[in-house]
Order: sequence, then C-alpha cells, then structure tokens
Amino acid sequence: MHKAEEPELRLFVFHHSGGSHLAYRDWPAHFPAGWDVRSPDAPGRGPRDGRPALRSTGALLDHFLHELDGELVGRFAFFGHSMGGMVAYELTRRLLDAGRTPPVWLGVSARGTLHPDGDANRRHLLSDEELRGELTAMGGTPSSVLEHRELWDLFAPTIRADLRISETWRTPPLAAPLPVPLSVFGGARDQVAPPHRLDGWSAVSEHFLGLHLFDGGHFYFKDRLPEVAARIRQDVRRAEELTGAAPAVAAG
Repeated sequence: MHKAEEPELRLFVFHHSGGSHLAYRDWPAHFPAGWDVRSPDAPGRGPRDGRPALRSTGALLDHFLHELDGELVGRFAFFGHSMGGMVAYELTRRLLDAGRTPPVWLGVSARGTLHPDGDANRRHLLSDEELRGELTAMGGTPSSVLEHRELWDLFAPTIRADLRISETWRTPPLAAPLPVPLSVFGGARDQVAPPHRLDGWSAVSEHFLGLHLFDGGHFYFKDRLPEVAARIRQDVRRAEELTGAAPAVAAG
C-alpha cells in the first residue's frame, strides 16, 4: 500500500479500562495488509503521557472524536473491548446523530448491555488491596504493575478513572435500532461480563451478526487472537455485503 493511498479499511481497536495500545500491539499482523489497524490511547497512558486520565464518558468521547476526526471518513470499523466496547458504541451513536459517516461495522467485546442505573459494580471505589485482587482475577493488568508499589501508585489513578467511566456509564435509550451491523464477542468463562449479560445487544442493531463466544475469561482474545481476528474479518465482510459498503473492484 503506497503512502498516498487510502487503506482498504481502517479498524480502530479501543482498549479496556487501565489499558493502552500495548495490549493490542499484535493485532495488525492478523489482518489483511491493506487494513490500517490501530488502537488509539485515551489520555494518561503510562509515565511518558503527562495528560491526566479523563473521568467522564463525555470527555473521553470528545477526546477520541477530536483525535480521530480526519480519519473517520471512508471505510472504517470499530472494535472495542470492555470499556472500549462502550467507547466504540457511543462513538457510533455520536457520528450518526451528527449526520456523519458511521463505521461499516461495530464490534463490542466483553461489555454488558446497559442497565438503567449503570453497572452494579463499583470497583473504582475499592481499596488498593481489594482493587489489585479484582484486577488479578480479571487478568488484564501485568503482575509487574500490581506487585510493584511505585508502578501501582503510577498506574492506579488511571485504572480508577477508567473504571469509574465504565461503571457509571449512562446513555439515552435508542429511538430505533442502529443501521450499523453489530457483532458481540465474549469469553465463555468471563466473570466480569458473563455471556448472559451480552444478550441485550441483539436489539441494538438492525443487522445483528451474532454473539461470538470464545473459550476463556475477560481477556479471552489473548489466547484466541487468530480465531478472533478471523471472525472480525468475516463479520466485516458480512457487514459490507449487508450495507453495500464493499470496496469497488478495479476493472482489468
């Protein structure tokens, strides 16, 4: 792909609470060479990022809309894991509400559907010891962070801010199902977003492409990335066929 050429598809992968692009650095290798696969970071990721972590859903969405603005054109798709699933869904709604081009496909991973009062969990309010125990069970935070006091003190504010966003998420009800094809992903043994909490997503889209469960817990994709990537590729193709968004094939 030449620099001046547009990619066949931009796939934005939105990270989980307390996460960053580093957890998704192996993803691009599992997708077609013509795809531009990226995981944009929320503010406050690591010691080199001096920006404070954001504490509200609105601020986080504003950040991504501003940062990605010029690239949310043409053919692009969203995939979000856990908190990132919330981000991907809400960004899709914002683009539609603004009359802008929506993604050709939306993937929500390990994120339960909405409840009127938000998430019953309040992990962001736990003591340090309790929160480290929860994160250890979830499996997404490196043990080096959880077991090293200085690293924990550095990363804990970001983790808590992200969890606060994820656990206090509110959104207006949909007036009608989204026109964007939607797939839902999850771990069969996920205790954070168990399979029964994912069922409600089927009513969110006019084109629900299914609930895809993989063996594993909340971070099921770590051991199943080739399978997950293959399913994403397949569902993007299905979404393009449903909406007529497939790329034109050059003659000759």
